[in-house]
Amino acid sequence: QVQLDESGGGLVQAGDSLRLSCAASGRTSRDYTMGWFRQAPGKEREFVASISWNGGNKYYVDSVKGRFTISRDNAKNTVYLQMNSLKPEDTAVYYCAARWGTVGAVLPSQYDYWGQGTQVTVSS
Repeated sequence: QVQLDESGGGLVQAGDSLRLSCAASGRTSRDYTMGWFRQAPGKEREFVASISWNGGNKYYVDSVKGRFTISRDNAKNTVYLQMNSLKPEDTAVYYCAARWGTVGAVLPSQYDYWGQGTQVTVSS
C-alpha cells in the first residue's frame, strides 16, 4: 500500500510558476513509477508527466513540454512538478499517482495509487 499526499497548489497569474509536491509513504514507495495527472471541471483526467523509479526516464504530455519538469527525491520519498509559464488552460486539480510498471503509462487506469489532489488556478 502506498499513500500519496499532494501540496503546493494555489491561485497564480498567467506566466507565474508553482511547484507541486507529492509525499509518498508506505511499503517500497520509492520503487514505483510516479505520475502527475490533472482534471479540469467537466473534463476527463489527463496525463501530465511521469518519472521512473530512479528518475532516469521522464515522460510529458506535449502541452507541457518545455514548461513543466517532473523530478523525485527518493531519500525524501517525494515527487515534484515544477510548473513554469503557467497558462489559464493549466487550471485543474492536479493528482499524484503511483504504479508498479514502466514510465510510459498515460491512462489513469494504469496507476494503482492516487492522492487527493491539489487545486491549481491560473488567472489571465
